[in-house]
Amino acid sequence: MSCDSTDFEFPMLADVYYATTQSGAYGDIVKAWVFDRTVAGNFVNAGAKNKEEVEVDVEMFKDTMLLARTRQDVRVDSSSNGYDITNVIITNIRNPDGTEYYTETSGSRKNDSTLFEIATQQPFVGPFNTVEHYRLVMRRTENQGLF
Repeated sequence: MSCDSTDFEFPMLADVYYATTQSGAYGDIVKAWVFDRTVAGNFVNAGAKNKEEVEVDVEMFKDTMLLARTRQDVRVDSSSNGYDITNVIITNIRNPDGTEYYTETSGSRKNDSTLFEIATQQPFVGPFNTVEHYRLVMRRTENQGLF
């Protein structure tokens, strides 16, 4: 477990969890979520132009998408094991002082950090042919009761 440091380009911290999967008694997949590390990044609301669904005559909606960039590849854990993006959860997005930005206001996780899954991840390659950071599109997990 490690903690990345913040700076002006990556001013926030977030916790990364990975799923270990097992087959249940009837062949179903059972995921257990394990905390791996804290990464520095920048996480912002994607806004209405990035909505996945178009809804007519809706006057109130909840943004569920975030755009992010991180210094580290969150698909790879601290032991250099690779994971599918479906087996990665990012939560506890906060400033260095510990103030959380995204929390649930109702349900089983009321007042707890919102869980986000990764929709896409792309490396940003700079002019010197090196990866400068990773761009993420994250979506609020529909099942907030994962852990």
